[in-house]
Amino acid sequence: MPKMKSNSGARKTFRETASGKFKRKSAYKSHILSSKSTKRKRKLRRSTLVSESESNRVRIMMQ
Repeated sequence: MPKMKSNSGARKTFRETASGKFKRKSAYKSHILSSKSTKRKRKLRRSTLVSESESNRVRIMMQ
């Protein structure tokens, strides 16, 4: 039986931290930026963690 392929989109989107959690970029930062405040756009630059309920699904895609 062949090896499982990891999801290449997930590989590019998520990074695993040392504690085993996954980092991701914030959503809503790609277009229609003129209607969003500077403060909001600045906060969207930061990376966040994938929620606990979704991290199991991400872990499967990364294998």
